[in-house]
Amino acid sequence: MELTLHTEEQQLLLSILEQRHQELLKEIAHTDHREFKQGLRKNEKLLDSMLSRLRGAAV
Repeated sequence: MELTLHTEEQQLLLSILEQRHQELLKEIAHTDHREFKQGLRKNEKLLDSMLSRLRGAAV
């Protein structure tokens, strides 16, 4: 899938994803249930990958 965004849209998406990434890291730190934490870590890795690609596209 390819998504084309204008600069403003890209910056907004990046900001939203960065905010969610920080929230997710906090949630992982405060979660005790092992299986749930594993799911959160999986989502965090996916989100981190998306952020890296989006940041690279912003350059």
